[in-house]
Amino acid sequence: MKKIFTYIILTFIAFFMVYPLLWLVGASFKSNQEIHGSVWFVPKNFDFSVYLNAWKTNTGYSMGHYFFNTFAVIVPKTLFAVVSSVLVAYGFARFDFPLKKFFYSLLMLGMFMPLIVTVMPIYMLWNKLGFLDSYVPLTVPSLFACEGMFVFILIQFFKGIPKELDEASRLDGCGTLQTLVYILVPCIKPAIISVIVFNFLWTMNDFLNPLIFINSTEKYTLSLALRTSVDSTGQGYEECKIIAMSVIGLIPSITVFALAQKKFVGITAGGISQ
Repeated sequence: MKKIFTYIILTFIAFFMVYPLLWLVGASFKSNQEIHGSVWFVPKNFDFSVYLNAWKTNTGYSMGHYFFNTFAVIVPKTLFAVVSSVLVAYGFARFDFPLKKFFYSLLMLGMFMPLIVTVMPIYMLWNKLGFLDSYVPLTVPSLFACEGMFVFILIQFFKGIPKELDEASRLDGCGTLQTLVYILVPCIKPAIISVIVFNFLWTMNDFLNPLIFINSTEKYTLSLALRTSVDSTGQGYEECKIIAMSVIGLIPSITVFALAQKKFVGITAGGISQ
């Protein structure tokens, strides 16, 4: 009886946690009046043509075009972030070098520095280099392990792996990079997958950086396309269409998180989780 009561309570709590997502899906089928007139998520009618109209958008380009633009940023940025963060974390965790504590302090400082502080100098830099209205400012910084949190997570995992593994690999003839690739990287899979998931979600939801660096509608990412679909006055548009676009935009994020959930949860188990 106690177990049944526990399940009922957990189900009730889970429903309230999932309710915003249910409301979002239900509201995509509602009229503006129905959206503002009821908090219940079930619509009176289900008209799937709203999703066809939402896919076309009102910017002259389909959502497929904006998905392509978004993944043109996500794929290289994620690849660069993983490679650079692993290399930097490996250096901090396994080697001693001059001013190591100083550089580690700078890394920690970068984690807590507000984004708004760096926006202006970064914009001026890319403007002088002539890379505005391109994806270069959105992807290339990841080559330099600019996300301190990723490096910090990976450092903790590297520290959780016994250094005897490094010594054993060197006795077998492995070099420094071979030890990293063949011995250590398989041991930190949960952390690497976490980096991929975080980077994917953050880039997918990023609005500020594309807004600053991208000017052409043709090059807009999905987040900018959603905002562009709302007119400047914020009135006179079908809210269900914008909500439907949001639902479609959520699908990749939900899919990636669902596929990576098992390994993502494994991050709590320690550096040698598999």
